Amino acid sequence: MAVTLTINGKPASFDVPAEMPLLWLLRDVAQMTGTKFGCAAGLCGACSVLIDGTRAFSCQTPAGDAQGKAITTIEGLTEQPLGKALVTAWDEVDVVQCGYCQPGQIVAAASLLKDNPKPDDAAIDAGMAGNICRCGTYPRIRTAIHRAAALHAGEKA
Repeated sequence: MAVTLTINGKPASFDVPAEMPLLWLLRDVAQMTGTKFGCAAGLCGACSVLIDGTRAFSCQTPAGDAQGKAITTIEGLTEQPLGKALVTAWDEVDVVQCGYCQPGQIVAAASLLKDNPKPDDAAIDAGMAGNICRCGTYPRIRTAIHRAAALHAGEKA
Protein backbone atom coordinates (compact mmCIF):
# COMPACT_ATOMS: atom_id res chain seq x y z
CA MET A 1 0.00 0.00 0.00
CA ALA A 2 1.23 3.50 -0.73
CA VAL A 3 1.47 5.91 2.16
CA THR A 4 1.76 9.54 1.05
CA LEU A 5 3.23 11.92 3.58
CA THR A 6 4.48 15.48 3.74
CA ILE A 7 7.80 15.39 5.57
CA ASN A 8 9.59 18.66 6.24
CA GLY A 9 7.43 20.37 3.64
CA LYS A 10 8.08 17.83 0.89
CA PRO A 11 5.45 15.35 -0.30
CA ALA A 12 6.62 11.78 -0.71
CA SER A 13 4.99 8.41 -1.29
CA PHE A 14 6.21 5.19 0.28
CA ASP A 15 5.28 1.60 -0.50
CA VAL A 16 4.85 0.45 3.11
CA PRO A 17 2.00 -0.95 5.19
CA ALA A 18 -0.16 1.79 6.70
CA GLU A 19 0.35 0.26 10.15
CA MET A 20 4.17 0.59 9.96
CA PRO A 21 5.32 2.88 12.78
CA LEU A 22 6.22 6.30 11.43
CA LEU A 23 9.60 5.97 13.15
CA TRP A 24 10.62 3.07 10.94
CA LEU A 25 9.34 4.75 7.80
CA LEU A 26 11.39 7.84 8.62
CA ARG A 27 14.57 6.00 9.62
CA ASP A 28 14.63 2.90 7.44
CA VAL A 29 12.70 3.90 4.34
CA ALA A 30 13.15 7.69 4.07
CA GLN A 31 16.71 7.47 5.51
CA MET A 32 16.07 10.35 7.94
CA THR A 33 17.99 9.05 10.91
CA GLY A 34 17.81 12.14 13.14
CA THR A 35 14.68 10.73 14.77
CA LYS A 36 15.96 8.15 17.25
CA PHE A 37 14.69 4.77 18.42
CA GLY A 38 14.56 4.58 22.19
CA CYS A 39 11.93 2.40 23.79
CA ALA A 40 9.28 1.55 21.15
CA ALA A 41 6.62 2.18 23.79
CA GLY A 42 6.18 5.96 23.69
CA LEU A 43 7.87 6.36 27.07
CA CYS A 44 11.20 8.06 26.35
CA GLY A 45 10.57 10.70 23.66
CA ALA A 46 13.68 9.93 21.60
CA CYS A 47 11.42 9.42 18.57
CA SER A 48 9.61 12.76 18.92
CA VAL A 49 8.47 14.48 15.73
CA LEU A 50 5.99 17.25 15.12
CA ILE A 51 2.73 16.29 13.44
CA ASP A 52 0.81 19.40 12.49
CA GLY A 53 3.04 21.29 14.93
CA THR A 54 2.35 19.07 17.94
CA ARG A 55 4.85 16.63 19.43
CA ALA A 56 4.10 13.01 18.69
CA PHE A 57 5.95 9.80 19.46
CA SER A 58 6.69 8.36 16.03
CA CYS A 59 7.23 4.87 17.45
CA GLN A 60 3.55 4.81 18.41
CA THR A 61 2.15 6.57 15.32
CA PRO A 62 1.16 4.36 12.39
CA ALA A 63 2.43 5.90 9.16
CA GLY A 64 -1.06 5.74 7.68
CA ASP A 65 -2.37 7.94 10.50
CA ALA A 66 0.05 10.69 9.45
CA GLN A 67 -1.30 10.98 5.89
CA GLY A 68 -2.58 14.47 5.13
CA LYS A 69 -0.65 15.97 8.05
CA ALA A 70 2.56 17.99 8.14
CA ILE A 71 5.40 15.97 9.68
CA THR A 72 8.47 17.83 10.88
CA THR A 73 11.55 15.89 11.92
CA ILE A 74 14.67 17.26 13.60
CA GLU A 75 16.18 17.65 10.12
CA GLY A 76 13.36 19.96 9.02
CA LEU A 77 13.05 21.75 12.33
CA THR A 78 16.66 22.90 12.29
CA GLU A 79 15.95 24.73 9.01
CA GLN A 80 13.26 26.87 10.68
CA PRO A 81 13.86 29.99 12.83
CA LEU A 82 12.63 28.35 16.03
CA GLY A 83 14.74 25.26 15.39
CA LYS A 84 17.80 27.40 14.72
CA ALA A 85 17.21 29.28 17.98
CA LEU A 86 16.94 25.97 19.85
CA VAL A 87 20.14 24.56 18.33
CA THR A 88 22.00 27.81 19.08
CA ALA A 89 20.75 27.76 22.68
CA TRP A 90 21.64 24.08 23.06
CA ASP A 91 25.19 24.89 21.90
CA GLU A 92 25.52 28.02 24.06
CA VAL A 93 24.34 26.20 27.19
CA ASP A 94 26.36 23.07 26.32
CA VAL A 95 23.38 20.80 26.93
CA VAL A 96 24.63 17.68 25.20
CA GLN A 97 26.43 14.88 26.98
CA CYS A 98 25.90 11.68 25.02
CA GLY A 99 23.47 13.42 22.67
CA TYR A 100 21.23 10.47 21.85
CA CYS A 101 18.01 11.99 23.20
CA GLN A 102 18.69 15.52 22.05
CA PRO A 103 16.83 15.47 18.71
CA GLY A 104 13.70 14.39 20.58
CA GLN A 105 14.36 16.96 23.31
CA ILE A 106 14.70 19.76 20.75
CA VAL A 107 11.54 18.68 18.92
CA ALA A 108 9.62 18.61 22.22
CA ALA A 109 11.01 22.04 23.12
CA ALA A 110 9.86 23.41 19.75
CA SER A 111 6.34 22.13 20.38
CA LEU A 112 6.41 23.72 23.85
CA LEU A 113 7.67 27.10 22.61
CA LYS A 114 5.17 27.13 19.76
CA ASP A 115 2.36 26.91 22.31
CA ASN A 116 4.03 28.96 25.05
CA PRO A 117 6.72 31.34 23.72
CA LYS A 118 7.84 32.41 27.22
CA PRO A 119 7.41 29.45 29.57
CA ASP A 120 8.39 29.45 33.22
CA ASP A 121 10.24 26.50 34.78
CA ALA A 122 7.02 24.67 35.70
CA ALA A 123 5.69 25.01 32.15
CA ILE A 124 8.98 23.71 30.76
CA ASP A 125 8.95 20.73 33.10
CA ALA A 126 5.35 19.94 32.13
CA GLY A 127 5.95 20.48 28.42
CA MET A 128 9.05 18.31 28.38
CA ALA A 129 7.47 15.47 30.38
CA GLY A 130 7.79 12.26 28.44
CA ASN A 131 11.26 13.06 27.09
CA ILE A 132 13.92 11.25 29.08
CA CYS A 133 17.60 12.17 29.22
CA ARG A 134 19.61 9.31 30.64
CA CYS A 135 22.54 11.67 31.25
CA GLY A 136 20.35 13.89 33.44
CA THR A 137 20.90 17.17 31.61
CA TYR A 138 17.47 18.48 32.64
CA PRO A 139 18.74 21.70 34.29
CA ARG A 140 20.73 22.56 31.15
CA ILE A 141 17.75 21.67 28.93
CA ARG A 142 15.56 24.03 30.97
CA THR A 143 18.18 26.81 30.72
CA ALA A 144 18.52 26.24 26.96
CA ILE A 145 14.76 26.46 26.47
CA HIS A 146 14.71 29.81 28.27
CA ARG A 147 17.63 30.95 26.10
CA ALA A 148 15.95 29.73 22.88
CA ALA A 149 12.76 31.55 23.80
CA ALA A 150 14.75 34.77 24.20
CA LEU A 151 16.69 34.22 20.97
CA HIS A 152 13.53 33.45 19.03
CA ALA A 153 11.85 36.57 20.41
CA GLY A 154 14.88 38.66 19.44
CA GLU A 155 15.82 39.44 23.03
CA LYS A 156 19.39 39.86 24.19
CA ALA A 157 19.01 37.66 27.29
